[in-house]
Amino acid sequence: MAAMSRGANVALTREIPGLTRIVVGVSWNAGAERVLQDNLVLATVLCDADSKALSPEHVVFFNQLTSPEESVAQVETALAGDDEQVEIDLSGVPAEVNRLVVVLYLNDGTAQRRTLGQLRELTVVVREAAGSRELVRSENLASVLSGETALVLGEVYRHQRDWKFRVLGAGYTSGIAGIAADYGLPL
Repeated sequence: MAAMSRGANVALTREIPGLTRIVVGVSWNAGAERVLQDNLVLATVLCDADSKALSPEHVVFFNQLTSPEESVAQVETALAGDDEQVEIDLSGVPAEVNRLVVVLYLNDGTAQRRTLGQLRELTVVVREAAGSRELVRSENLASVLSGETALVLGEVYRHQRDWKFRVLGAGYTSGIAGIAADYGLPL
């Protein structure tokens, strides 16, 4: 399977009829940068048709492990070589959710003066939840990063009656504050 480049998308449920549960995983290589490694945070934002978060409760991350209706959940122990994972029950995602945006950011505080540009490797993978079969893998997103402290990795989104996945790789030098502003979230 070829690695998907930024902007590429794939029709998940059209290509795999009956697919209802997926796992989006992220893996990275921070080299010897332990502070960087220990302060990376995966979050998933459940957005409406205007690409705005439904509410602050519709952000899944280490401090809020599931969405209100439990269709999106942070995986406690990542498997298959990923550093972090989120599981998505596509059939349980509320109708008002048009896209699930998967982001990676540096937690503030001890990670100051660190950037995602220090990563050697960064990939996002979509797997079937049952059996962990790999469906999609991005290219190495770290290769073009420099001063970014947050990154929109990709999105799972509705397209007509199907679910698709798009690799984005859109960086923010303003960190989680930039992502919060774009997706209508208070900080």
